[in-house]
Amino acid sequence: MAHFFTADSHFADDSVRRFFHRPFTSVEAMDAAMIARAGVVEADDDLWIIGDFAACETEAGRRTAQAAFAALPGRKHLVRGNHDLDWLVQTLPWASVHDLVEIGIGERRFVLCHYPLLTWNGARSGAVQLFGHVHSRWRGAEGQVNVGVDQWDFTPVSPDQAELEVMLLPPSRLHEMAEGVGAAVE
Repeated sequence: MAHFFTADSHFADDSVRRFFHRPFTSVEAMDAAMIARAGVVEADDDLWIIGDFAACETEAGRRTAQAAFAALPGRKHLVRGNHDLDWLVQTLPWASVHDLVEIGIGERRFVLCHYPLLTWNGARSGAVQLFGHVHSRWRGAEGQVNVGVDQWDFTPVSPDQAELEVMLLPPSRLHEMAEGVGAAVE
């Protein structure tokens, strides 16, 4: 069993496809590509969807969300994002649903939240924060990685890929400021 992470798929959301200039001629082509690229995930793997799974405000959107959910491999966990409506959360058979969750994979710790955080539990001891929400606007900073589909060629990310990315990202002035405040409080 392995773990994979992704965010901001926005299945059935043509406005997101157009606004973020996703390289697909139609929303159907975008959805099909994301399902095909999720083939890196095996049936017994955990797929962590860190928010904004699908646009399902219409009956057609709900059917597309259900079809995409069924087509994706693995046990699907949702870390709820701002576009994940109650219907989507309550109707699809998620393995788990969270607003924020910490998971351990071997000796590694990951903090999953749809939104990039200023600081998080274990930030000073190597825990990696995985997020989405900002699409193509920010890849992340030291200690945190945007796992959104727009950053990763519409393919889920492995823990090894996320940790390698963390080592390549620049430090964040915001983290430095937050740690200074934390040190003053301690």
